[in-house]
Amino acid sequence: MASWKRDATSGLIVLVPVIVTLYVIAFIYGRIATLPFVESIEPPWVRVPLTLVLFALLVFAIGYLMRTATGPLVEGAIDDVMNSLPGLRVVYNASKMAVETAVTGTGDLQAPVKLETWNGMRMTAFKTGKQTEDGRDVLFLPTAPNITTGFVIEVTPDDYTETDERVEDALTRVLSAGFGETNEDIGVSINVTEEPAKTDD
Repeated sequence: MASWKRDATSGLIVLVPVIVTLYVIAFIYGRIATLPFVESIEPPWVRVPLTLVLFALLVFAIGYLMRTATGPLVEGAIDDVMNSLPGLRVVYNASKMAVETAVTGTGDLQAPVKLETWNGMRMTAFKTGKQTEDGRDVLFLPTAPNITTGFVIEVTPDDYTETDERVEDALTRVLSAGFGETNEDIGVSINVTEEPAKTDD
């Protein structure tokens, strides 16, 4: 019975992440394939690869444009138009800041820290690289396991503890609701007992 439990646990550890990953890929694939204008492309199997190729070409083309003298002018004009739209400007600025943070972040950005929210209890937060006018550091305190929600807090440097923890390790702990650690060996311990060598009588 114990060996069956070990085999089942090891099998789940290997299969469940693969199944979840494939499900996410299939979900994204299906969403792209049903986008307007994309679903009219024939044959159907060309829809997603062609869309991804065109999107990549568009990204590189705009990126090249931004390196020219015209790029900042175009970006400024787009910012002015979007900021003139009430309501939508909040979405535009938040999404732009999120992309800039994720793509062009510095080494100090998103550095994990320990924050004592209540007496004797610590929570994992991340530096944003921003400071308030009175010298407080702006931290993001994510919720688990959904890190897209959380709290933006302003804390003095003396009120949190910097760690040498990697961002990947801290994110893994939050995403897994505390059950996963990337710096530990993943697997199931199996007790092995050596049988005594048989001797011929």
